[in-house]
Amino acid sequence: MNRAPICVPCRLAAIAAIVAGAAAAFAWTAGWLTPHRVTAPHIINTFETNYGVHPGFRRNHAKGLCVEGWFESNGNGASVSRAAVFAPGRTPVIGRFAIPGSNPSAPDASVPVRSMALVFQLQDGEQWRTGMNSTPVFAVQTPLQFFRQLVASRPDPATGKPDPAKLDAFYRANPETLPFRQWVKAHPPSSSFANTGFYSINAFIATDANGRRQAIRWQTVPETPYAPQTPEQKTQPDFLSNDLDARLAQGPLRWHLVITVAQPGDPTDDATAAWPADRTQIDAGTLVLQSASPQSEGVCRDVNFDPTILPAGLAPSDDPLLAARSAAYAVSFNRRTREVAKLAQSQGETQP
Repeated sequence: MNRAPICVPCRLAAIAAIVAGAAAAFAWTAGWLTPHRVTAPHIINTFETNYGVHPGFRRNHAKGLCVEGWFESNGNGASVSRAAVFAPGRTPVIGRFAIPGSNPSAPDASVPVRSMALVFQLQDGEQWRTGMNSTPVFAVQTPLQFFRQLVASRPDPATGKPDPAKLDAFYRANPETLPFRQWVKAHPPSSSFANTGFYSINAFIATDANGRRQAIRWQTVPETPYAPQTPEQKTQPDFLSNDLDARLAQGPLRWHLVITVAQPGDPTDDATAAWPADRTQIDAGTLVLQSASPQSEGVCRDVNFDPTILPAGLAPSDDPLLAARSAAYAVSFNRRTREVAKLAQSQGETQP
């Protein structure tokens, strides 16, 4: 069988990018990038303090389900990135839908945000991992702000809910949160994962075949028309997964992967700031999801959806949240996988 020649420089560049990303995440985890400030363990510890430990589950976005499908590239994305995923053709995809929060049994209607995480499995062994939310902007700019938001959101033991006064004080002290809060207020939660659009939120750097570098963001735009969450759905704790199963039983679901290209001066280090609406957008192809399974046994269970794992042609921007996300995801992943291993070991010891 004839095989395509291996691009040694491409492989070396990919390895260098992975090593650099891992080093940045490790340095942030250890606190080297933010001495005397918050680190990834601080953030994960605060999730556990606020909402308890649910062994074997992610510390955030704990409730979810796995999905499988593919990405059908139309080749248009190659105009901004030389990543193999944007060449015409099909790339296998595994992913996960989820809602924010640490409680794997939380009612779906308890939060207004949904998330989509994907792993594009490229033919040469590279991967593109992305974790997206259903809001185009994030609530905070920096890891320290995120930590302070978690502290302000700590449930009051008397009510089981955050203290409104503490949250209000945090918002007043951090006006950067206003665009996120305004967007959520103006956009009622969707009735389905299938009719939800998802955004990368963070900026990334794309490099094309000629070496030109441009800042980009991306989103997945559903072909299923948006509809708001209904009053009846609010009474159903698992309506999102039930709805997805019912829709997939009728056939695959589709989203268009749309890349937004920044202009000089557009912020790349601020996830709270949207880019102007007139920026060039490129429909790079279609994401097709054809099956779903419970996360306890699905292909996404043991995946760390680290957004800094990128193929050659894509790289992290200077957004400080990216290294923080990578580091916090690693701490969460290590803790939950240890918990699963201990549980498996204890169950094995009790077998006759």
